[in-house]
Amino acid sequence: MVAPVLQTPPAVSAPTRLRLPDLLQATDRCADDVLSGRYDRLLAAAPLTVDERWYNRLYGDDELDIWLISWVPDKSTELHDHGGSLGALTVVSGALRETRWDGQTLRDRELTAGDQAAFPLGWVHDVVWAAPSGWGHRPLARESAATGGSAQPAPVTLSVHAYSPPLSAMSYYEVTERNTLRRNRT
Repeated sequence: MVAPVLQTPPAVSAPTRLRLPDLLQATDRCADDVLSGRYDRLLAAAPLTVDERWYNRLYGDDELDIWLISWVPDKSTELHDHGGSLGALTVVSGALRETRWDGQTLRDRELTAGDQAAFPLGWVHDVVWAAPSGWGHRPLARESAATGGSAQPAPVTLSVHAYSPPLSAMSYYEVTERNTLRRNRT
């Protein structure tokens, strides 16, 4: 008996039962929770400054981690991957610039409040705070109180990130003179 010929290759096994749409949905729901005030206690305890980034774990189990992350000017994540984890984010407020490696070159895109991005296995990118064109930032309550009701020149951006399985390793890269990626560290 001859084995049947496969018309399409078998699906690559994923490191988790969750898929990218599941992670996008999780970050969207948590972003809504942040906007509705569910995590105001975390925001009240967080240093909403333009000097340092911070992060708080909103949820975690063996399958999924969800984080609230702040972004400030001039603080890059560096070009990195997410090891064996899938990832997704939703921008809660402000804007981010993502620079990703497409296999041949670096490509930029801007993500503003409400935008989402998903990161399959092998995704290599850098994420930084961005000032969107036509900035219409509505200051958070703490910013408003600290500045007498006016927005800070460089407001903090917030985003929600989900990883499955939970992030356990990241590798960092540089683009070489031959336009290839070189891993610097893990």
